[in-house]
Amino acid sequence: MGDGGNSWNSSRRERKQTGRATHHTWMTSSDTEFIHIAGTAGASAEAVARPAPKSLPDILPILGLSDIVMFPGMVAPLLVESAQSTRLIDDVVAGDRLLGLVLQHNPEAENPKPHELYRFGCVGRVMKMLKFPDNSVRVLIEGLRRFEVKEYISEDPYLCARVQSVPDQQEEGLEMTALARNAQLQFQEILNLSPALSEQVKINAVNTDQSGKLADLIAANLNLNLEERQALLEVGSVKERLTRLLPLMSRELEVLSLGSKIQKEVATSMSKTQRDFFLREQIRAIQSEFGETDHSMADTTQLRDQIDTVGLPEDIKRVAMKELERLQAIPFTAAEYTVSRNYLDWLVNLPWTRTTEDKIDLKAAARILDEQHFGLQKVKDRLLEFLAVLKMKEQLKGPILCLVGPPGVGKTSLGKSVADALGRKFIRIALGGMRDEAEIRGHRRTYVSALPGRILQSLRRVDSRNPVILLDEIDKVGSDYRGDPAAALLEVLDPAQNNTFTDNYLDVPFDLSRVLFITTANWLDPIHPALRDRLEVIEIPSYTAAEKLEIAKRHLLPRQLEEHGLKKKHVRIPDKTLRKLIQDYTREAGVRNLEREIGALVRKVTRKIVSSEAIQPAVTILPEDLTESLGAPRFQSEVAEKLKDSGIAIGLAWTPVGGDILFIEATRMPGKGRLILTGSLGDVMKESAQTALSYLRSQADKLKIDISGLDKEDVHIHVPAGATPKDGPSAGSVIVVALASLLTRRLVRSDTAMTGEISLRGRILPVGGIKEKTLAAARSRLKQVILPDENRKDWNEVPAEVRAKMTVHFVKHISELIPLALSPK
Repeated sequence: MGDGGNSWNSSRRERKQTGRATHHTWMTSSDTEFIHIAGTAGASAEAVARPAPKSLPDILPILGLSDIVMFPGMVAPLLVESAQSTRLIDDVVAGDRLLGLVLQHNPEAENPKPHELYRFGCVGRVMKMLKFPDNSVRVLIEGLRRFEVKEYISEDPYLCARVQSVPDQQEEGLEMTALARNAQLQFQEILNLSPALSEQVKINAVNTDQSGKLADLIAANLNLNLEERQALLEVGSVKERLTRLLPLMSRELEVLSLGSKIQKEVATSMSKTQRDFFLREQIRAIQSEFGETDHSMADTTQLRDQIDTVGLPEDIKRVAMKELERLQAIPFTAAEYTVSRNYLDWLVNLPWTRTTEDKIDLKAAARILDEQHFGLQKVKDRLLEFLAVLKMKEQLKGPILCLVGPPGVGKTSLGKSVADALGRKFIRIALGGMRDEAEIRGHRRTYVSALPGRILQSLRRVDSRNPVILLDEIDKVGSDYRGDPAAALLEVLDPAQNNTFTDNYLDVPFDLSRVLFITTANWLDPIHPALRDRLEVIEIPSYTAAEKLEIAKRHLLPRQLEEHGLKKKHVRIPDKTLRKLIQDYTREAGVRNLEREIGALVRKVTRKIVSSEAIQPAVTILPEDLTESLGAPRFQSEVAEKLKDSGIAIGLAWTPVGGDILFIEATRMPGKGRLILTGSLGDVMKESAQTALSYLRSQADKLKIDISGLDKEDVHIHVPAGATPKDGPSAGSVIVVALASLLTRRLVRSDTAMTGEISLRGRILPVGGIKEKTLAAARSRLKQVILPDENRKDWNEVPAEVRAKMTVHFVKHISELIPLALSPK
């Protein structure tokens, strides 16, 4: 913006206008002492004022302006740097001092071409000029009148154009008078709120009586961008120019009024802060004069700034300021100084108010879950329902999800998928083996090297108060003399309490209600009952063989190829090879061992490719190649051949790693009528064996069992894998069948497995883990399962492909069980 006055000595703001072809700089009045009139050497230092010419020449030299628009009546200094523009100025000063000033479309153009310039400009007259040793030229130019470029007639040595003057189109009437008066009043208000504008502008605004000059004065001094200025320059009608200026002035007046209001409010609020600052600076100066140095001053200043800027809640801010005052009174060399300093550092760096914006898109969430996990449809549906409620309610205070399932089924990765679907940050805290309550609640500050608990440490690390926190292996939490972490988790995982979670280190409440907690466990029994009551359990079942095949093809094999630097073109593992790998080399609920075996195969292919100098074709691994690569099969695919003696039955068991089959072996020998039990059996399983033998003795006649010699014989029941503890009531039906087989000397069907609790009355009672047990039977290629009748509802949870391959029998009584389990004579 240039000043509306014509005086070189009027006060102006010093501002730099950037550009290449023309570099413009606002000049102060002190610059006039060094300016001389261009022309002959030794000319006078004062320019002789010349009246504006009544008519313009038809042809003018054109100077491109990079970041300023000249208006008639405007005086502005320009710094000319390019050689072409410098020659133009020399020729203009040597002649009539008139030139055309036109804004460039591209301010970076050093020597703009005609198409890079606007069509309208302003005729300028060079009033003063000063040359510098670096060949740049500073000139003072006065704007005279508008013109329109008709055509460019030359480009060398500089641009020259044929121009036509654009006179002001002055209109008379009441409307014009009202427009001019309204514009003048608004401009006076803007001047009153803009102390940076010079007094000369204010004087000219009061004394200008021509509407056209008033409009140009306002346009030259209003805070507008170049496009808005150029648009005003191109308007010849004074009425239209004032009409366009009024909304622009209203906008500027509103901005200035708001800025003035904000400045007053800031000044009021900052008065106390500034006073405190000046007092602290005076204290520092006094200490410096005495030769004393305050090493803690930088720390306290930095902490004070953080407390004021990070947006702490009011109650936390009061605690922080009180602790800061205490810190200032502690000597820098005292041990307590570090304790207090670290406490404040934790206090101001926790995300008290910083959150991550949720991006809950159920379709995208479903796509992420499907991409990262195969199968588990019921689990995915429950997680999507959880996200839907969270989207509807925005802040969900409900049960904490607990993903329960055997190892390797994807519990941890499901938690990560939930974080990805929400767009939140993800934290995994491993609880396995944790025995110290301070790991959750933190240590009190009285201890050396005390820190907050892992919950708050994790929140500070991700700098968000609403991440997804996965508490992994919650069933592995222990306890000792240092406390019980499970008890500390009661507050963390209770939605009604965790909004005021108090860490021992901070000793102030922190709101954990925005955190989405997800826990994982292999089984629920070790979890504290009060803690289990706070969890909503989502059971993740074992994978079927078909699911493992798809997971291997979609996830495990591509991941192993990438980790070993191979591509699909290097190795092929057909489906039949993967099936054999699943059946003969792995026997698990998840897919961890399967991935290890696939990794072993890929490593051997990698070695073969690297060892060979010739280009290797794609390596195809067939089922018969597995023995050479991985050794003999680790598991027997068939179990029927094992049941060649009476007294052996196949049972189904549930373990934390999924379902499994077990063999119950019974034999009789001369003795004193004792019942011998071996195989690391628990009390419940021992009682089931005693119940089974008692029932058979009491119902011997009905079942046509000969027990005449049992008083002189001992019965021995053994469960193989003696190093593994075994317990539970579900083996009752297997034990009674094994004993019935022993006493009747009939073989148990080799393709049949069973589970169920028994009573002395012969009832078959329901048990748990039906799905996992049935999957174990399917993995072992059994054809039939016998289940308690009250477990019919659980049969629908078994995958359809398994149900299609197996025959199920539901029984209510032992009298129904024995005929189904024993082979015909």
